[in-house]
Amino acid sequence: MYPNHTPHAPAQRAVEVHQLTPITPAAVTLAPVVPVQPGTVPAVASVVLPDGRVVTGYAIDPARPEPVAAKPAVSRTAVNVALGGVGFLAVCGGLLLLTSFIAALTAFITQLIILAAVIFGGWIAVQIFSTHGGRGGGTTLNIRKAVFKRNKFYG
Repeated sequence: MYPNHTPHAPAQRAVEVHQLTPITPAAVTLAPVVPVQPGTVPAVASVVLPDGRVVTGYAIDPARPEPVAAKPAVSRTAVNVALGGVGFLAVCGGLLLLTSFIAALTAFITQLIILAAVIFGGWIAVQIFSTHGGRGGGTTLNIRKAVFKRNKFYG
């Protein structure tokens, strides 16, 4: 972590100095020049490099992208009307489903009430019309011979 401890003062340490070595440029071979007849004569440009060499050549126009076709502007009013129409259709569809649901729920409740009435009515009918056939569970009344005294029945 720390440099090795030496009894010498920091000024007495050896210092190494590295000198940068310039890199020589590679040999450049020129490509053969093919004459091209441009539609218009371009301007010739000359550039002086820092080492004194002069480079002369034609200026190249940068490639331009194709122009994008202009989109037609849509008014905010048209967008708002379209969105309002979509919302209105959604609400109408929801109301149609809601009314269908309410009608189905009403029919279901009505059928439950009718079913309960039939079951309860059948139970009452069984209680009224059932005969126990002398098993001792029922009482036979002969009202013509009955005598009532002090709210009691004697038969």
